[in-house]
Amino acid sequence: MVRRDRLRRMREWWVQVGLLVVPLLAAYLHIPPPQLSPALHSWKSSDSVGVVGSPEIVVLLHGFPTSSYDWYKIWEGLTLRFHRVIALDFLGFGFSDKPRPHHYSIFEQASIVEALLRHLGLQNRRVNLLSHDYGDIVAQELLYRYKQNRSGRLTIKSLCLSNGGIFPETHRPLLLQKLLKDGGLLSPILTRLMNFFVFSRGLTPVFGPYTRPSESELWDMWAGIRNNDGNLVIDSLLEYINQRKKFRRRWVGALASVTVPIHFIYGPLDPVNPYPEFLELYRKTLPRSTVSILDDHISHYPQLEDPMGFLNAYMGFINSF
Repeated sequence: MVRRDRLRRMREWWVQVGLLVVPLLAAYLHIPPPQLSPALHSWKSSDSVGVVGSPEIVVLLHGFPTSSYDWYKIWEGLTLRFHRVIALDFLGFGFSDKPRPHHYSIFEQASIVEALLRHLGLQNRRVNLLSHDYGDIVAQELLYRYKQNRSGRLTIKSLCLSNGGIFPETHRPLLLQKLLKDGGLLSPILTRLMNFFVFSRGLTPVFGPYTRPSESELWDMWAGIRNNDGNLVIDSLLEYINQRKKFRRRWVGALASVTVPIHFIYGPLDPVNPYPEFLELYRKTLPRSTVSILDDHISHYPQLEDPMGFLNAYMGFINSF
């Protein structure tokens, strides 16, 4: 009798817990995205026109999991050198659409870049590509297409990469990336449970100890991800890691065989593309490429951590040919 009463009370307790937890979980899953800061709102509506009289065009290709806002600290400096400065949010990122379910691919992102330049009437202009992280791989695919001389493709004048995992064998994805990429049925649950705290704790370690983003900067990044429910497609976007392995020969081969000027700006404290393994392989594979190594404490986001050093390195490269 005592045992029966104990089981009854336990069932009642779990029912009460369920009645409390279910609405709380429902409310949590429907938390609206954060409001855009004035700076982020201004970025969303900014134009791409730069210095008058210059024929030069630069296209900026951002990294994972953030957006084109990664370039805001060097934007003004670029507009003083180039006639057009063009930054887009890839599909699934930032202010772009985030369809789901959807098979996100590097090939599709490269085609979007080409379509954007056609839309802007720049398909016959020589463009400079400046890329970071995920954007490095998109740039590799654009370079491959340029190498094949396919009609309608971009005409690339130069390419500058930065802290991207262009070699699968030296890339060290974060724990959260591994869980989301290989989580199977668990991935959709993890993306729905992701919040600002999880995001900021996961991203902050890829910055250097003295150059970590402020809380307001992290909120701007998170606002870009949460826009259009982007947190729900992060696991699909991470398919690029498997694509990079599958198409290594195509994309690394494109870098190694083209004749356009190539440069790499490197934050050497990067845990994702660690020093010296990454740099040794890069120099061995691309002996013609020039490299700028920033200060020892600069990590995975060099354009945010050391914008002046990054901009000086890039201008030095652009003015060298």
